[in-house]
Amino acid sequence: MSGAVQTGWPSSSDPAPPARRGRRWLPVATVLWALLLAGLTWLSVRDDPPTVREQRTLAEAAPVVDRAVGELARAAGPAGLLELGPARVSAGCRVTPLADGARLRREVGVLASAGTERTVLTGIADRLPANWRAGVGTGLDGPELRADAGEFVAVAGRPTGDGRLRLTVDTGCRPPGAGHDPTPATTAGPETAALTAALTALGRPTADAPDLVTAPCPDGTLARTARSAAGPGPAETGALAALAGGAPLLDNPPVYAYRTGDVTVLAELGPDAARVAATLGCPG
Repeated sequence: MSGAVQTGWPSSSDPAPPARRGRRWLPVATVLWALLLAGLTWLSVRDDPPTVREQRTLAEAAPVVDRAVGELARAAGPAGLLELGPARVSAGCRVTPLADGARLRREVGVLASAGTERTVLTGIADRLPANWRAGVGTGLDGPELRADAGEFVAVAGRPTGDGRLRLTVDTGCRPPGAGHDPTPATTAGPETAALTAALTALGRPTADAPDLVTAPCPDGTLARTARSAAGPGPAETGALAALAGGAPLLDNPPVYAYRTGDVTVLAELGPDAARVAATLGCPG
């Protein structure tokens, strides 16, 4: 029996333990893993669609908003559509704690006399694309329409309490990107002639060109609104009664609406100023 004592430590001539050799590969494996992740991230950014709202900019979402407004115009029907609102961008929101953002909204005004608001909203929801998953529920102030226009663009609708509904298309807060600078509409149509006739009847003609806003209809045509503000004058709606043929769509002072041909005219009259809009809707 040998009297040698085993210390448990290998001599300097022994090979390195396997664990020590393995540790030498850790830096190399870490670099390779980082390169793999970077490559996968680049491929995802290049090929995959955004999966959250914060990945799609305001500029990229703007066409979705415009198409949604056109869908709402069609769903409202030519006789129910009152006006198209312009694009409005609001800055100052936060996408993340470190990133500023902005949101884009457009509105659509729809006729809904008192007591018919839920019925009108339900009819609009039923005529919207099936993949919007539109529905009408009960909100704090009455019936509310909710829908998803895709690409994280939300649609909502509720009564305004004066014989109208306000439908809103909203991107929510997101990176501005290149921003939103819509091409202004310049070609006059029947809505412009109807607007001029209404302002003349009110005795409030204006030399300023009207504001024109459009939205693409699902059939490829354009829904159009011509809008103008006029100065002081009488607040009575009787001047418009002849143009309405004695059958207004809405007579709820100071709001008055009527149809002339294929155009709906909406007037909000006050002693100091008037706002008049004429709208050509989408084919049903």
